[in-house]
Amino acid sequence: MSDHHKINYVEIPTRDISVSKKFFAEVFDWRFTDYGPEYASIDNASLDGGFFSSEKMVSTKNGSVLVVLYSDDLEQTSEKVIAQGGHILQAIFNFPGGRRFHFSDPTGNEYAVWSKP
Repeated sequence: MSDHHKINYVEIPTRDISVSKKFFAEVFDWRFTDYGPEYASIDNASLDGGFFSSEKMVSTKNGSVLVVLYSDDLEQTSEKVIAQGGHILQAIFNFPGGRRFHFSDPTGNEYAVWSKP
């Protein structure tokens, strides 16, 4: 399959890069490469991307794009989100094709996690 015209990279704002890196490393096993104090690329997340320093946050209430992650075990992932300082914004619910929940990371950005039924 060609990569032509495919989504290739996602950049996510964060109020604190070090907090975001710690949270996503602990919960989702992501790794990072730092490019100065205001940018870190994301490794081991399937889709390439990075965090950049910003006072803005992403939220579906503001019309932002929603980054949706996958988990084989939603309950376990939800528990890890809470244990690492995240907040559940919408508890696990069913939708056509699976189940999911929404959370904010410790810097306030909204994400979702889904699983097959």
